[in-house]
Amino acid sequence: IEFERRVFGESYPRIFTCLALLDEKSVWEKPNSKVPAIGNLVLHLCGNARQWILSGLGNQPDNRKRDEEFVVQKSIRKADLIFLMENLRVNLKETLHALPPTFLEQEYHIQGFRESGLSVLVHVIEHFSYHTGQITTLTKIISNRETGYYAGLDLNQLN
Repeated sequence: IEFERRVFGESYPRIFTCLALLDEKSVWEKPNSKVPAIGNLVLHLCGNARQWILSGLGNQPDNRKRDEEFVVQKSIRKADLIFLMENLRVNLKETLHALPPTFLEQEYHIQGFRESGLSVLVHVIEHFSYHTGQITTLTKIISNRETGYYAGLDLNQLN
């Protein structure tokens, strides 16, 4: 499934790479009051995916408190963030694999929006991609290091 490739095959490894490049304190560093910390972005990604897929598509209870995702939580360690993401991965896979094939065309009401199942998947993929880019940029700013996502690949090849 394309969702798994984009979220678990691309965004997850990139976020884990970024977390590995940072110390515990840096995960909660904010360049200014308008930019969330990397830890907050991870909490936000987990909250969004739980709401849109586990609750929205999977009919699980929606207990998301979105505003709390942006409160700096210095007591949450990198290992805790990784655990949350890995737990989310298991739950997302279980939920997506249990859905009937017709879910893609069905309409869902999530976070005040009316969306098809396909649109829900696209939303979560885009949301992960967008915030993974922010996490990458913040990591490069904070650590002054490259992520090496494409190390060993020649990206200048033409078809």
